[in-house]
Amino acid sequence: MNNAPVWDKDLIHRYNQSGPRYTSYPTAVQFDSHFDIQKYHDNAQLSANSIKPLSLYFHIPFCSHVCYYCACNKIVTKHRERSNIYLEYLYHEIEMQSALYSHEQKVEQLHFGGGTPTFLSREQITGLMKHISQHFHLTHSDTADYSIELDPREVDWPMMSTLRDLGFNRISMGVQDLNPRVQEAVNRVQPESMILSVLDASRAMAFRSVHMDLIYGLPFQTTSSFMETIDRVIDMAPDRLSLFNYAHLPHRFKPQRRISEQDLPAPEVKLEILQRATEKLLDQGYIYIGMDHFALPDDELAIAQEEGSLHRNFQGYTTHSHCDLIGMGISSISQVGDTYIQNSTDEAQYYSMINEKQLPMVRGLKMTTDDKVRQAVITQLICHFQLKLSHIENQFGIQFRDYFRDELGRLEPMINDGLVSLSSDNILEVLPRGKILIRNICMQFDHYLNQPLMKERPLYSKVI
Repeated sequence: MNNAPVWDKDLIHRYNQSGPRYTSYPTAVQFDSHFDIQKYHDNAQLSANSIKPLSLYFHIPFCSHVCYYCACNKIVTKHRERSNIYLEYLYHEIEMQSALYSHEQKVEQLHFGGGTPTFLSREQITGLMKHISQHFHLTHSDTADYSIELDPREVDWPMMSTLRDLGFNRISMGVQDLNPRVQEAVNRVQPESMILSVLDASRAMAFRSVHMDLIYGLPFQTTSSFMETIDRVIDMAPDRLSLFNYAHLPHRFKPQRRISEQDLPAPEVKLEILQRATEKLLDQGYIYIGMDHFALPDDELAIAQEEGSLHRNFQGYTTHSHCDLIGMGISSISQVGDTYIQNSTDEAQYYSMINEKQLPMVRGLKMTTDDKVRQAVITQLICHFQLKLSHIENQFGIQFRDYFRDELGRLEPMINDGLVSLSSDNILEVLPRGKILIRNICMQFDHYLNQPLMKERPLYSKVI
């Protein structure tokens, strides 16, 4: 199994435009505030009737510190008691959502994201998990995938012990960069000793998997300084790694205004950092899953990719494609059947709608048949770098070359540039030079991006 990308700087510069990350198709930009919520209720009923397994996501929006690079939906506050009110409303939402589903539906995947989930105390997290277990069928089998995002500054060994006792078996840590100057510049000072303490606890308590997030393109990063971080992280041997591109969009994200653009590494340096880091990770045995994700060969993501069962959703790459996803909390997104629906991102509106006994859902989308065809194509390419046209034809009853005549025409320059190939036996394959540009390739199949009036893509970050 070798998904290693090949670097061609000229091609990368030519294709480095803005585009979606495809955690969904259609993307959240297409969600409509006039969406009929009854369509969600209908799909929830279908899910319940078929006893479909579930994936639950809970958004805990609070942070006690503001990280200047952050573009997440969050509430920065030092007032810990504020989370008590939020949990009261989240409990009510859990009750309303669970009433739509069957208790026979097993929760195979559960994730706490944020914000900072460990902003909550041990007692609060214990209470939340107890409430979830009263209303949904949690399972602690070997296949259960229960994860939580951790801020090393907010976690001690007693907290780790509590999380493990509650059934969490995966953790995700925001490391970003180990260089003190970079940490100070983005207001996230966390000595390496903090990270090692959490890592030691996770292994002592037999957590199944550790994921670490790194970010390249932050102020004062150099190739040599970031490679020092990479070397130290490799020594820590996390099971999974994400290497995210920092997108400087201060006009959209207020905290980023505290980062001086002149302190950011030049685009050429960013590209060199990404290339050197990727090559080092691959040299040390990590598998390139896709986009900015890496995993050790025995990790479930790597195995799923090899077996052809890898999937992608709002939580990133996942092995749980067969689950309906229910998102709860501010800004959370659900994907149930062929509907997407998102909760309010406004705290006051979230509370108000729950007070009125309404699910706090404010925008959504019901997929068309065309959406489903394109979703299948994009998911296959972004997860496996290969697509057998006959699979799409058999699944949807279409002639691929006729249905996607315009899209295949747009792929011609990419074929000529060696990014993709289309063989005589009808296999569309992403070549090594195209793997780093997989978002660009998927964009050719995006109906919404290729409308005549679509001139700019200001809502998306650059692909590199």
